[in-house]
Amino acid sequence: MNPEDYSCEILLEKTTPDKARDTSFPTDAYNVVYTVDGEDRLDVCRAQKAANIFDLYYDRYKNVKSIEYGSGTIPPNRFGLKPPPKKKGKQIRGK
Repeated sequence: MNPEDYSCEILLEKTTPDKARDTSFPTDAYNVVYTVDGEDRLDVCRAQKAANIFDLYYDRYKNVKSIEYGSGTIPPNRFGLKPPPKKKGKQIRGK
């Protein structure tokens, strides 16, 4: 199951709650808790709708416990962009 087929992007897999609370994620990121072989796992995934995330994880693992908003503060259209290079100012030559 490819996340792109569900319009999703997995940012972190099998992570810890501390790493999932990182504010450098976009605001459309969700924390997903699911169970595999009796072990709870946490992923950070982004999508436009939580329903897409549910569909992805249900089809993959069949046991989705919760999907909650993440702690991200970056606007989705700004996430992953590199800052523009700084322009050099004009050099003034002395006499």
